[in-house]
Amino acid sequence: MPPSDPEQYRRTSRESWSAAAGAWGAYRDVMQAAGEPVSHWMVDAIDPQPGHRVLELAAGPGDTGFLAAELIEPGGTLISSDLVEEMLEQGRARAAELRITNVEFQIIDAEWIDLPTASLDGVLARWVYMLLADPATALRETRRVLRPRGRLALAAWADPEENPWAFAPRAELAVVGAIEPPAPGAPDMFAFRDPQHIVDLLEETGFEDIVVEPVPIVFRFPSLDDWWDTQLDISPTLARSVVALTPAQRDDLRDALDVRLARYVADDGSVALPGLTHVAAAGA
Repeated sequence: MPPSDPEQYRRTSRESWSAAAGAWGAYRDVMQAAGEPVSHWMVDAIDPQPGHRVLELAAGPGDTGFLAAELIEPGGTLISSDLVEEMLEQGRARAAELRITNVEFQIIDAEWIDLPTASLDGVLARWVYMLLADPATALRETRRVLRPRGRLALAAWADPEENPWAFAPRAELAVVGAIEPPAPGAPDMFAFRDPQHIVDLLEETGFEDIVVEPVPIVFRFPSLDDWWDTQLDISPTLARSVVALTPAQRDDLRDALDVRLARYVADDGSVALPGLTHVAAAGA
């Protein structure tokens, strides 16, 4: 079900992503090292060709779209978009590092894509739709802006238990009653955990030739402390929950997390936390 107050949810989302943008830029290497297999799968799935016009939704630092940018030259254009200007700043900085010039940066809300109908050859959306107040509307908008036979590629997280790198703090916070589990169908990182749900939504919104596959990934950190600092920086929601705890509760939380994640810690203290994501491709 949608959030009880969709507009408030959207406002809070904008504020959260604005606050987290700097951290997503700072930890770009960590996140992209883990997500690179997902990005490559998605780019391959839309089959970018010279002259194509491709949109990346919620691009953040932009690495998935930038993989497509070189494949659509000459004559092609990547539109790297995000909900907030602070995220676009991260993308601009990364594009400058990579010397990518065939890219436009735009603030775009995935639920109301401000682009002409049938104007795109491909859309990339890595870990986007499950976080939206109205993912079905966003998918209809995506299909509207795609040309006939245009391609969509998306990613969405699989079961929480398959993603301890993100789920462990939520599980331990729930144990002490510091957070409530999301309502069924509400926007959430794991709202698309069931691959059949992805298929159903894509069919409902007019897509065809749907393929859904799992892609395992690994998040690597020098230590559990580095992982924890990263989580708190990239997730303002998590940070707010932790700050609300007493100092003793925060200490207990870290102790519980150390026990929960001990199996993923090597002898040298480095950490390799597994993850699993669905990837899907479909045609307009």
